[in-house]
Amino acid sequence: MGMKAKLATGAVVGLAVIGAVSATAGSDKDGGSDGGAKAGSSASAGREPGDGGTDAGGSKDSGATETAGAAGTAEEKKAAFGGDGEYQVGTDIKPGTYRTANNTDGTCYWERAKDASGELDSTLANDNVSGRSYVTVKATDKLFKSNGCSDWEAVDPKAKGTPAGSMDGDGGMFKVGTDIAPGTYKSTGNADGSCYWERTKDAGQGLDSIIANNNVTGTAVVTISASDGYFKTTGCGDWKKA
Repeated sequence: MGMKAKLATGAVVGLAVIGAVSATAGSDKDGGSDGGAKAGSSASAGREPGDGGTDAGGSKDSGATETAGAAGTAEEKKAAFGGDGEYQVGTDIKPGTYRTANNTDGTCYWERAKDASGELDSTLANDNVSGRSYVTVKATDKLFKSNGCSDWEAVDPKAKGTPAGSMDGDGGMFKVGTDIAPGTYKSTGNADGSCYWERTKDAGQGLDSIIANNNVTGTAVVTISASDGYFKTTGCGDWKKA
């Protein structure tokens, strides 16, 4: 079992694979560095945040994510802020959990930061996104950066949906019990360790959020527990309940 760790240099995030992890692996430093990205940058724009929002509805992802995205299609989408911007937490945006969808080819980059210095050690967590992503911005965060992403919508933590039994293998991040149902899933035809999956307990996306993860060649099988918060998948074949 291996983990993708993000090592930021300026506005660029590098990809590395390190040893097995558990839910307590690493430290967050009010958030920690995340567990699964490739490369990124940051920019600016903005809109006033909403107080609530929908969970897994709103926009549709491509491919098999349409089934997983059906969870909240009847719910109202509430845009919180734009997908390009640097936002001060508590001033420009409120702490809370946000969702972005319909991002392609990993061009969406986000970052939680403890200050606005732009230095390496200011990054608490970050990711490059294909498909959808969820992130919880904490009250102790100082800055949230987003570049090349679709608009972010506020997530109502109590919102429910009709979870699907399949998902796009490059669809990004899925909320367990809302976007996807718990159970054992299989992905086939993965080449050269390009398939990365991650079970997380929350959307903080720090190392301490990770329950388990792996890079897979060939067939991948993973059991998603009802107690898991989210499941992340990048570069994999489509997942179906086994």
